[in-house]
Amino acid sequence: MVEEEKKEVQVRLLDKKDIQEEENITDILKVIAPGTLLRSAIEGVQKAKTGGLIVVYNDFVQNMFEGGFKINARFTPQKIIELGKMDGGIIISKDLKKILYANVLLTPDNSIPSDETGTRHKAAERTAKQAGTMVIAVSQRRDEIALFYNKLKYVIRDTNDIIRRATTILQIVEKHKDIFDRNRMELDKEEFRKVPRLIKALLLIQRGMIILNTSETLKSYIIELGVEGTIVKLRLKELLYKVEKEVDETIKDYSRLGLQKSKKILSVLTYDELLEPDNLKQCLGVSEDSILPKGYRILEKEGIVGDDLEILVKNFKNLTSILEIDRGSLTPLFEERADEVFEMIEHVRE
Repeated sequence: MVEEEKKEVQVRLLDKKDIQEEENITDILKVIAPGTLLRSAIEGVQKAKTGGLIVVYNDFVQNMFEGGFKINARFTPQKIIELGKMDGGIIISKDLKKILYANVLLTPDNSIPSDETGTRHKAAERTAKQAGTMVIAVSQRRDEIALFYNKLKYVIRDTNDIIRRATTILQIVEKHKDIFDRNRMELDKEEFRKVPRLIKALLLIQRGMIILNTSETLKSYIIELGVEGTIVKLRLKELLYKVEKEVDETIKDYSRLGLQKSKKILSVLTYDELLEPDNLKQCLGVSEDSILPKGYRILEKEGIVGDDLEILVKNFKNLTSILEIDRGSLTPLFEERADEVFEMIEHVRE
């Protein structure tokens, strides 16, 4: 069963702690995205080639620096650029609206392990770990901006480079979406003709999962781009429209394990594993090459949803049987609403 259900869904989807850390770094990337004051400030320090160290204040930071001087002034990129010309670090408020201190010496615990080589980056990493806050190190020698948060490190890339990468991935998503749409239309035809092949459903699920997985990488770029990623964001939204819904309904139609379990296993398959139809069959808990769809995907498109759809599937088992029922079969199930439901089924037949 796909490596024991993909090792029990990769130990509960890579452990919730890792997921929370990803969410945290995502929130921080929004704060330093192009177009924000903080991003303008750190890019200004980088262009000035002075290097710099910016720490976001919290209660733990108070006892982790010495020297310098108190400013308590409104945050502006210009002020940060000027203060960055001094050797010490800059402390800014948690809401990023004020510059609290400048030219301070950070004094984190030196016993905290650090993989960094430069003095500035070691201090940044240790401070971030000890205080659980965000620290930005602008390297004079490497011409690099590194963001530290708790145990995470993220190197902030050049905006133009990110745009190029995002555009390339967007083109890949577009190609997969074209294939996805063709598979969907072919599956529609086969299901209406009552001769569906499982392989067509598998190909639709396969391409949909590839689109959804690839789009996650693109979403991280969009967050990092901020206002510069607006066009890419709108195009991705257009491409993703109803893809996940279509994938979910196809899984519901053909899976014997249920939507939630099948999708969890599918979500941890690698790109190469998704390309193998036998892996997809195991994720759905099926072994045969031909299976009748329950009808969720087609019937929902025609407006039969919720309890009505569940009643039909429960009592008639598959799309073929549902499309062959007569009005009288619906009366015991829907009573005064039988005519309304029958008309919707008639519309599907036509």
